[in-house]
Order: sequence, then structure tokens, then C-alpha cells
Amino acid sequence: MRSSRRGNVDPFIVMDVMEAARAREAAGHRVIHMEVGQPGTAAPAMAREAVAKALAADPLGYTVALGLPELRARIARLYGDWYNVDLDPARVVVTPGSSGGFILAFSALFDAGERVALGAPGYPSYRQILKALDLVPVEVQSAAENRYQPVPADLQGVDFEGLLVASPANPTGTMLDKGALGALVDCAADKGAAFLSDEIYHGIEYDRKAVTALEVSDDVVVINSFSKFFSMTGWRVGWLVVPDSHVRQVERLAQNLFICPPHVAQVAALHAMDAKDETEANLAVYTRNRELMRVGLPEAGFDRIAPPDGAFYFYADVSHLTDDSVAFAKEILEEAGVAVTPGLDFDPVRGAGTLRFSYARSTADIEEGLARLKAFMRKRGLAEG
Repeated sequence: MRSSRRGNVDPFIVMDVMEAARAREAAGHRVIHMEVGQPGTAAPAMAREAVAKALAADPLGYTVALGLPELRARIARLYGDWYNVDLDPARVVVTPGSSGGFILAFSALFDAGERVALGAPGYPSYRQILKALDLVPVEVQSAAENRYQPVPADLQGVDFEGLLVASPANPTGTMLDKGALGALVDCAADKGAAFLSDEIYHGIEYDRKAVTALEVSDDVVVINSFSKFFSMTGWRVGWLVVPDSHVRQVERLAQNLFICPPHVAQVAALHAMDAKDETEANLAVYTRNRELMRVGLPEAGFDRIAPPDGAFYFYADVSHLTDDSVAFAKEILEEAGVAVTPGLDFDPVRGAGTLRFSYARSTADIEEGLARLKAFMRKRGLAEG
């Protein structure tokens, strides 16, 4: 059977690490999961309770393509609560996860062959979704002194029709303040390019609040999801905020590509936004875990890190320890029983010398994982005694 070149995308390495970790667990080994960006908690209780009631009373058939009107209105209210932004619910598009949001946004904004600039390191599926849509990812190498966030100088001489940024970022957890974000919005506008802001980790912030691109401009596309802050990864529900001029175009694409987001997940999402006690408790766990990692990773010999402003990751330069992060991560899994993600997932140029550590799981797991990492590195004379 013939196949298309659009399918020739790279594997998502973290998923391969997850499978290797699963195989070890199936063989009877305990694995500490620091590889996957997935909360260890379930969707909020009130969300699950609302779903149970809906299942008993509602056939949960198709919704309209843009999502449940009450959910779109509640998302719009979130922007007032979090950022003091007055958002028209008509601009909110509920999507099948942020991945569905990326497909809709890229399809609505760009024609085949057009170029979208991305900062590296960055979320690997950006590249692969763009390639699968016959678009061209243009990765610019962000600098450690800029905390691995792109700045306008990185884009000088770069040809692009779109610019995508993430704050807090995956894999680094670093954020852009309003001035830095505004400078990038202006940079895209000067090029006549579309600006996209991945805000999937908003809500998971520590010392300062994340800035939404909607505080800077209405002429942007925002991508977000219920996966991270609301602990709903497997429910596959996210959203876009698009300019008024793009709502109908995105709606037509959504009708044909997805029909609608999963109805049951939309019910859960609507009620998850009112589960303030649970989301605050989860954030308290991440805050504790972040401090443990901030101290524990350097003690284990992973001391070249940029402390994250948000999300639940540490990104470590391990180029002094290895030139093959995939092999190094495999060694850590097999010998220490800790699953971590090779940096090649996030940066094909420099990622052979980096690792990402997630601290999204329980504090007990983080403590055990750090202890295992220290023991592993001590054997090599690379950790504190």
C-alpha cells in the first residue's frame, strides 16, 4: 500500500520512554515517572460527579462544532478572573485537546509550504503537526541567557508567516513577561505574520502570574487546554481564542475535521473550572515538588538548570555528562528505575546533551526519584557524597 510523505514525522520520544517504563513495570520493577508531563491527580471530583449525573440523564450526543455554549462562556469568564481581560465568548472555540486546537489553528492560518517560526527547545509535536500539514517548521535556537525563550533578535533574517511561542514553556518552564511577549507580537506583526501563543500551562505558576497574549493584542491566536492545570490529560478537551475574523473559518474546519469535541469531556471541563480547592491543592504539591527538585537535582549532579517559573519541568544541560541523551536516559531507567525524557525530543540540534525532568507526580514519588538519581550518579562519582 502506498503512503504519503506527510506521515514521515519523527516519533514522540517521550512516548517511547513511557512504553519502556511500562515494560519494566510489567516485568515487576517499580519505576518513578519523571518523563511525562501529566499530573498524577485525577480530574476534579466535582467534574467527575457532573459526568456521572450527565451519563444518567443525557444521551451525550453531538454538540455544536464550537463547543457547548455554556462552556465557551465559562472559559471567557476565566479570562476576566485570571487576567482582567473582557473576552467575548463568541471568540472561544472548544477543541479535542490542545492538539486538535493546533490542527485547527494551523489549518486556518497557513497554506501548504508556509513557514512557522518556533523557539528551540520546544514542544516536539509543534514540528510534527506542522510537517504533517505540509507546513515548514523553522526552529530558531533560543539562548540560555534568555532562559531558552525566543527574542526578536533571534528572528532577524528569518522568513516566516507565523510565530508560535509558549509561556510557561515545555520543556523549560520559563515564562515571558508582558514586555517580552509584546515584543514578539510586534515582531510577528511587522512581518505580517500570525502570532500563536501556547498557554497550556497557565495556572501552574509560582512566583508571578503568567501573561496571556490577549493582554497584549486581540490579533492573536491562543491555544489552551484542560489537561495540565485541571488534571484532565486523557479527557482530550482544550480551547482556542481566535480573532473575530477567524471564528467562522475555524468553525467550518472544526465541523468537517472533528464534528465536535467529546461531549462528556466538555461536561467535565465546565465543572472543573469551579474546583478551586482541588486545583489550589494540586498547585501546592507542584510548588513543594519544585523546591525539592531545585535542591535535589544539583545534589545529584544535574546542576546546569534554569529554575522554572511555571509548568512542572526542569530542563538540564548534561552535555558534560553525555553526548547521547537517549542512551543516558535509557541507562537511568534501567539502573535507577527513573524515567526521564531525552532532550532530543525538544531540540534536534542541542538535545543530545539535555534531559527533561517532570515533577508532576506525588511528592513521595519525587523524593524517591531524587534519591534514586543521587545513588545512580554517586556510583559514577558525579553526585555529592
